[in-house]
Amino acid sequence: MTHAGHHRITARRPIAGLVPHKGAMCLLDDVLEADAEHLVAEVTPRRDDLFATDAGIPGWVGIEWLAQAIAAWSGLRAVSAGGAPRLGFLLGTRRYRCATEHFSFSRPVRVEISLDYMAGNGLGAFSGRLLDDAGNECASATLSVFEPDDPQALAGTLQAASS
Repeated sequence: MTHAGHHRITARRPIAGLVPHKGAMCLLDDVLEADAEHLVAEVTPRRDDLFATDAGIPGWVGIEWLAQAIAAWSGLRAVSAGGAPRLGFLLGTRRYRCATEHFSFSRPVRVEISLDYMAGNGLGAFSGRLLDDAGNECASATLSVFEPDDPQALAGTLQAASS
């Protein structure tokens, strides 16, 4: 979660290119707005979604939508500073409350995240919520994240530690 750049988005922008996720794992559609401490994205659940069931998208997928919004926030900051989106990790989620068992197909969900804090070592926390197409909150959580300065070095350290 780089601190370089304070790019602001005020118009719809595709999420691809702001997150390291590719193909079917890029779950969000667009960023609607963003600034130094907030990001609003949107997803419209589809029947061909990776996690689709006959009933819709399971409520627990909302956690990943929130995590990808955080990745987009970080990616926007990196791209604004001339870099590329970087790998980050969801360390945990606190108090995920979801009022729906499934998100309905073809009904847009607004994904909002706000920075609570960001430490210099890449650890951070965000508050997030999901709103249905009528503006009602249908899920909320606090997410803890980590973006290492060098993901490859971290992977090597973890691999050596497990040997």
